[in-house]
Amino acid sequence: MPEPLLCQTVTGGTADEIRRARDAALHADLVEVRLDSMTRPDAAAALADRRRPVIATCRPVREGGWFGGSEEERLRILDEADALGAEFIDVEWGARFEAIVRRRRGRGVIISMHDFEGVPKDLVDRAAAMRSTGAEIVKIAVRVQALSDLLPLAAVARPANPDAVLIGMGNAGVASRVLAARFGNRWTYAGDEVAPGQLPAARLLQEFGFRRIRSDAALYGVVGRPVLHSLSPAMHNAGFAAVGLNAAYVPLEAADAADFRRFADAMGLRGASVTAPFKVPIVSHLDEISPIAADVGAVNTIVITDRRLTGTNTDVEGFLDPLARRATIRGLRATVLGAGGAARAVAAALVLEGATVTIVARRVDEARALAARFGARAAAWPPQAGSWDLLVNATTVGSTANPGQILAPADLHAGLVYDLVYEPPQTPLLEAAQAAGCQTIGGLEMLVAQAERQFELWTGQRPPKDLFADAAAQALAARKDRFSLV
Repeated sequence: MPEPLLCQTVTGGTADEIRRARDAALHADLVEVRLDSMTRPDAAAALADRRRPVIATCRPVREGGWFGGSEEERLRILDEADALGAEFIDVEWGARFEAIVRRRRGRGVIISMHDFEGVPKDLVDRAAAMRSTGAEIVKIAVRVQALSDLLPLAAVARPANPDAVLIGMGNAGVASRVLAARFGNRWTYAGDEVAPGQLPAARLLQEFGFRRIRSDAALYGVVGRPVLHSLSPAMHNAGFAAVGLNAAYVPLEAADAADFRRFADAMGLRGASVTAPFKVPIVSHLDEISPIAADVGAVNTIVITDRRLTGTNTDVEGFLDPLARRATIRGLRATVLGAGGAARAVAAALVLEGATVTIVARRVDEARALAARFGARAAAWPPQAGSWDLLVNATTVGSTANPGQILAPADLHAGLVYDLVYEPPQTPLLEAAQAAGCQTIGGLEMLVAQAERQFELWTGQRPPKDLFADAAAQALAARKDRFSLV
């Protein structure tokens, strides 16, 4: 079967803007020119002197586009694109464009349907009816709220004879965009987020290794909500490429833990990383958990063998590895900020290694419950200066998603400060700690260490030295560059 293509969607208010964006799409195999984005749609000007194949699209408002004129005017615009030899013409199912289908004998015609309300119950029947029009490509894009909403799309896919582009719109649908080969898609759309969940072309290629993903690839992913910020795809996909495995790792934004289990069973997943908020609730949806996961009461890694899901926890090892290189843990007075899933792993690890642990959280009842579980003590917020040798931030405060300073600089003193936040790599807490003369550890080190152990559990191989650290750093830098251009 042919490998899926990468189609870059370009928009612009003028023909010059369209042409510049079109010609800058260096990663693309073909370009979708959104004529409806132009103030005055002009197919001749937008398609002139093109360097690669194009899809001419003039999407009406009712289908999520910008064109608000009459159907007659829209037909004239698409007829012009057809006469100019556009390689593909996108026409909406139900619109009266039979003449274009007839004139092209179906070749280069995309019949498309968009449903922003959800997945229609008669999707299979609709797909069959759309295929019967004679169009070369059937495009179905539906809004999804859960991973299991993607299963009806997979049911109408024809991976052995790809004649469609099947897309789940929204964050829960990103897997359908990355796993184009698995969904039997002729291509995937990339570029600025013209549609919900659409990813930049560079990210598809660099973080997900889009061009190496085959329809029979072993599937892995990171399950959470939200999850598109995760650096795990960059690391694990780099690992699969380095050791030559036919595998793919994708973001899986689940509605809940049960939703993930349904998707994993139906799609034949081989393993998954688990992040917030599912590290604790996922436990009841697994077939087995390891002793360390049982001790922690949280799972960050799932290994799937013969459809049996076994949960374990590599956060413990991932947390300890950078710390043990810098300090003797036994006898340390350690204060842990937070009482969530990450704090569970940290507390378990420190108690296991012989540290004296104090849990400090803004909700004292949660701190007491966690302390009681691990034989630690609880204390009121904020932690008192001088009461710790090691301070661990196991909250999200200070992250890009939750900016802020978790402690006042006056609450810090010389010691070791370990911030589990990895984006940004240099958090406000780390900056304040360094100014106070503290030794510091950033969250990227733990992220890399726990991911390396996950990779070994899934593949039986360790990733090449420094590969995961380099991949994570490159993904962070690329993300920063993208944001700086906005």
